[in-house]
Amino acid sequence: MSNLFDPAQAGDITLANRVVMAPLTRNRSPGEFPNDLNVTYYRQRATAGLIVSEGTAITQQGQGYAHVPGLYKPEALAGWKKVTDAVHEEGGKIVAQIWHVGRISHTSLQPQEGQPVAPSAIIAKSKTYIINEDGTGAFAETSAPRELDKSDITAILEDYRKAARFAIDAGFDGVEIHAANGYLIEQFLKSSTNQRTDEYGGSIENRSRFLLEVVDTAAREIGAGRTGIRLSPVTPANDIAEPAPQPLYEYVVKQLGGRGLSFIHVVEGATGGPRDLSDSGNPFDYDALRAAYVNAGGKGLWIANNGYTRETAIDAVANGKADAIAFGRPFIANPDLVRRLKENAELNALQPEKLYGGGAEGYTDYPALA
Repeated sequence: MSNLFDPAQAGDITLANRVVMAPLTRNRSPGEFPNDLNVTYYRQRATAGLIVSEGTAITQQGQGYAHVPGLYKPEALAGWKKVTDAVHEEGGKIVAQIWHVGRISHTSLQPQEGQPVAPSAIIAKSKTYIINEDGTGAFAETSAPRELDKSDITAILEDYRKAARFAIDAGFDGVEIHAANGYLIEQFLKSSTNQRTDEYGGSIENRSRFLLEVVDTAAREIGAGRTGIRLSPVTPANDIAEPAPQPLYEYVVKQLGGRGLSFIHVVEGATGGPRDLSDSGNPFDYDALRAAYVNAGGKGLWIANNGYTRETAIDAVANGKADAIAFGRPFIANPDLVRRLKENAELNALQPEKLYGGGAEGYTDYPALA
């Protein structure tokens, strides 16, 4: 029986405990590269068994929100190297969440103010965050996307390869491929956003093709043992839906099971919302999903995410429902979350005004554990 605070092995990455810091978009990287504030932020949270970085765009085309870091400019690599050095100095491990938003973008964020891209030219009923000409920030409706052709897909796969390599060059211990929350990879997966008639659309096998190609591309470049993936089977985030998520995701994890990945990170329910949500009207069976992965030879860590408390996290690991648990917002208000969980100490309350943008420099205004 495992304990939440026991060490664990995620492929080639050794973790000091099974408390994972989930990726948390903070919009605090003007110019798309990390700065000293990011260094302090991640250093303070390095006691997590594993930190998954905030979503990090693989190209400008993959950028969907203002002031979100990328992994394609020299300044970004230099900034991330300072972050990874700080985490490693504190004894922590960190992977880069590599991200292409697909249609969840705005022309003002795209190269030459072009259209965002997507599997099919279906506009999202969603919003993104942009910077106005006067320097103020604002939420704006996402722009209409254009449909990717096969040469575009080939180019994006190369962008994923480069991003995985850049992550290792910047000192990350590995990558998490962002295939959740209604962004590009999930746009290929789900039928509401994929109406293609070629080998990337229609059947479950075809809609899963792009995800598997991205995984294989990254794994060939940096090793499967340093490659993880994030999935969100039923989240409605960013105007996405799938009438039959169970067979789709069981197929996906069966295919991933034989690939020797570092970990699979699963958002249970709606991202940041109800855990029992299901697109199909029936509760999604996460135990069956994990069983499908294990039965297919999957040995990478199974990381569960969304609304876990200290008690439910300890129970899930002890009972074998998950190998590790990811916490998101509690890590924002509690840089020393691992210690607080271990000692069953009171948690600081989240301060919503500090979720995004600048300010809270050093985050020292959150009370430390006495």
